[in-house]
Amino acid sequence: MPPRPEFSLKTVPPDSVLPYPDGLASRLKYFFWRAISYPFPYVRDWLLTAGFIRHSGRQAFLLGRLKSPADIGPFLRHLSAQGFGNHFIAWKDDGQLVSLRRLDGFERQYHLRIFKDGEVRGHYEFTPESHPWWHQHDVGVDSRREDFLRFLGDWIESAR
Repeated sequence: MPPRPEFSLKTVPPDSVLPYPDGLASRLKYFFWRAISYPFPYVRDWLLTAGFIRHSGRQAFLLGRLKSPADIGPFLRHLSAQGFGNHFIAWKDDGQLVSLRRLDGFERQYHLRIFKDGEVRGHYEFTPESHPWWHQHDVGVDSRREDFLRFLGDWIESAR
């Protein structure tokens, strides 16, 4: 079987916008992340390049593959209409084209990644803004496969 063509990225949805939370502790976290959100990806990438931190591989929870090797712009517009926005502060997995999230309040999110080879992976988790330690250590991560398949519609070939 010939290798699948790689997809190209033409249109990225706007950055996801974290809702303003209730409670003093959550509001302090909110303002902290608002303050560091611009430099965070640059610092993260520098720390990775310098070898101070490591990240490799791909997240678990394979959902399937994009059906068409055509421009994924219409697919990204579909996801944006489903409430997904660019998740620019997330780790970059190997071969990742784009990372998106659909916020479920301040504390939880649906995190979706699309890869150059057409793979689509996703999971439900705590937001890094609400619980950075839990987020980093995969506390409470859930597949929520049926939710994701509903969001993705007919755009992917579902994995078994």
